[in-house]
Amino acid sequence: MGEDRPTGPSEAAARPAGTGVTTGALARRLGVSPTTLRSWDRRYGVGPAVRSDGRHRRWTPQDVAMLEEMCRLTSAGVPPAEAARTARKGAERMPPGPDLSEEAGRPGRRRSQAAGALPLGDVRQECRGLARAAVRLDAPAMDDQLASLVERHGLVVAWDEVMVPTLHAVGRKWESSGDRYVEVEHLLSWHISRTLHRATEPARPDASATGPGPVVLACVPGEEHSLPLQALHAGLAELGLPARMFGAAVPTEALTAAVRRLGPTAVVLWAQTRSTADVPLARHVASTHWGVKGARNHPAVVLGGPGWAGRPLRGMIRPPGLRDALGSLMGLYDNVAPAPGS
Repeated sequence: MGEDRPTGPSEAAARPAGTGVTTGALARRLGVSPTTLRSWDRRYGVGPAVRSDGRHRRWTPQDVAMLEEMCRLTSAGVPPAEAARTARKGAERMPPGPDLSEEAGRPGRRRSQAAGALPLGDVRQECRGLARAAVRLDAPAMDDQLASLVERHGLVVAWDEVMVPTLHAVGRKWESSGDRYVEVEHLLSWHISRTLHRATEPARPDASATGPGPVVLACVPGEEHSLPLQALHAGLAELGLPARMFGAAVPTEALTAAVRRLGPTAVVLWAQTRSTADVPLARHVASTHWGVKGARNHPAVVLGGPGWAGRPLRGMIRPPGLRDALGSLMGLYDNVAPAPGS
């Protein structure tokens, strides 16, 4: 269990201390958490052959290949100790390779295909790391990667270019594998939702009490798919725009009552499927008024989701994605006159 991969002094001396990749970079590449890599090193002897200054881990191409094999085997259900022994033996037979710091980013570089890998296609490297973590049901790695994505790239890029493609890949894998991978989709969706909730901490106080009304976000009756609305909610928080998130399957009466009580600047209605896209409801919301006689107002209606495709509704906004939805809503606020005395 605790045996270490032997490394001779001559091998360590032959490698420059600055070559290889860091633990953080390797964790993102493999879709595991840095803690998992350190644990595997300590428990199964699959750590780096060389540590610069005797402390900091630098992973060589052989080390990375060994860890990729470890991930492939454990994803296929092989116990970690057995996977580590097999991966170490394979690494001992592998000839020296080029420095990964030079190899990274080059077209055509080799990527491992773990058993159960998701059908991602041509996507960002972060998708592959997130997909590997999802297949492994590695919750800490998913949390680390998702938080890092939002911090480094912003919410829109993280959602459009990493979260959504990975979710779609899980869905395709589920459809092609019977009832398998349902647990992968549920866990990935939950961690994405958790990340989006963390991103909804407002950058500044909600101004809807004194300024224009908030954005109301609601799934139409019968629609349970609320994750895209959560992404929009987080994007509005990032912009400092007030919003009220009502979530999945909001009854018509409750939605109407909320619109009349809040006086929203806009109402976003999400429909994932054509069967839930309720055109009469959208028209009803658009015609809902509030305010005193002579100064009555009504909300702009934003139709979100593929369910509305092919159903043009005059006067309603139909943004194709998150970035466009945020731009349209920001434009509405730019055009709303400030409340008296604000």
